[in-house]
Amino acid sequence: MTTADVPLEHTTQLALEEKSKLKKSLRRFDMVFFTLCALVGLDTLGAVASYGPQGFFWLVMMAITFVIPYMLIMSEVGSSFTEEGGPYEWVKLSFGRFQAGISAVVYWASNPFWVGGSLAFIASEAWAASDLPSLQIDHLGTAGDFIFKLLFIWFSIGVAIAAIEKGKWIPNAGAIARVLVLGFFTVTLVVYAIKNGVSGFAAGDMKPTLAIFFALTPLILFNYVGFELQNGAAEEMVNPQRDVPVSVLRSGIMGVLLYTIPVLGILLVLPSDKITGIGGFVDAVKETFSVYGGAQGFLFALTVLGFIFTLMTSGAVWMIGADRVLAVSAYDGSFFPWFGVFNKKLGTPVRCNVLSGVVSSLFMVAAVMMLKNGSTADAFSVVLAMATSTTLLSYLWIFPAALKLRYTEPDVHRAYRVPGKGNATMWVLVTIVFLWALLGSWVAVFPGTLEPLLGVSYNFRDTWGVSRLTFHTLTLGTLVVMFAVAVAGYLSGKAVRARDVTIPIEEAVPAEA
Repeated sequence: MTTADVPLEHTTQLALEEKSKLKKSLRRFDMVFFTLCALVGLDTLGAVASYGPQGFFWLVMMAITFVIPYMLIMSEVGSSFTEEGGPYEWVKLSFGRFQAGISAVVYWASNPFWVGGSLAFIASEAWAASDLPSLQIDHLGTAGDFIFKLLFIWFSIGVAIAAIEKGKWIPNAGAIARVLVLGFFTVTLVVYAIKNGVSGFAAGDMKPTLAIFFALTPLILFNYVGFELQNGAAEEMVNPQRDVPVSVLRSGIMGVLLYTIPVLGILLVLPSDKITGIGGFVDAVKETFSVYGGAQGFLFALTVLGFIFTLMTSGAVWMIGADRVLAVSAYDGSFFPWFGVFNKKLGTPVRCNVLSGVVSSLFMVAAVMMLKNGSTADAFSVVLAMATSTTLLSYLWIFPAALKLRYTEPDVHRAYRVPGKGNATMWVLVTIVFLWALLGSWVAVFPGTLEPLLGVSYNFRDTWGVSRLTFHTLTLGTLVVMFAVAVAGYLSGKAVRARDVTIPIEEAVPAEA
């Protein structure tokens, strides 16, 4: 290959300066647990199970039709383009800095909304349902409610700020906690079934309907995204070419099992009319733990603590990855340059981390104030919709970028390549996952618009517990502000982009330490 044929990347002088602060410390073990922690968020188990056997059906169906092609795509792109801030760099190489900057903000913004939204809400509800000390958090808007949620948010931020060689052990512990909590629940379920029998359901109960399909699509897709998150810290991986495909495969298999088994267990233990979106998993734990007699209270409280810890680490791991994506876009001139600085001692984007904490806190307060007249479950549903809509929107850039890189960067060495002759298989896989993401995004942002077109009845207030005006004030208003911030951030990076340099792609990644 001649010098002229070497794949090139445009970067900035600021980027080269900041990359020197990165330290390689993520090994295969860390990457598997990091991705598992990103994939398995226990906050949505009850919401999926609340739809009854159809929830289990669609969980399995989307594992086959979405997770498998998604894993294959991310294994190729993540192991081939291993620059820090992975998703931003992939979109930049495919569609340019402006669109990459927009996608980075959309990708990042879902996380403070999620942490300050559904994660904080369900954590406080779980604590209130347990025998743990009362913090007066069982009502929205109380002092105890605000304090609990703020402590929850800033724990996640603290983990993201810590140097990754030390901070990575919190997500690792979170992944282990998921296995322990769900494993113990599964064992308890078996004991409960032997002693008391199960509610059960007929195979015909899983027959799909359009109404539940539309309701579940964004929720389940939200469960299953996150394979690319580890590439936010790609230049902090010891050997991404070797480890990314393996970590994606292992975490994907484990993640699907950790979703499907407990959801099936919840459905077997509790009748669907007793499962609520916010309390389904906790309700099932409380019911099954009755087999432990006098030890029930202690074991239930211990499990709730483990459950809350998994929620905290879900937020932390997404902050670790997504904050890096935003910081990379900043030092590359696509967002406010002030946020493109990595702490010299910690090697983490502290300014972006703090930004996430502030936005998360403000979003939590806004959600509580707007929804405090409704039930906690209604508030949970709306803030979860906000998180899912912004998350899925970002993949409308990421998935097409994976395909376009086959054409724009054909000479980049691909340590793993999606099987198939030419680009045909890649076209099929990207088309499938893109259509899933497009459908999920539309249903999350504009619920109730497709159902009438297909003859499915839909009552907005009965579904969400709030009016359309309240719902769209929170969701569409937030999206408008988010896109405005993204455009302003790009415009502010003009001076950084003016110091553009061109280097071979392989030189954009520091040599292995």
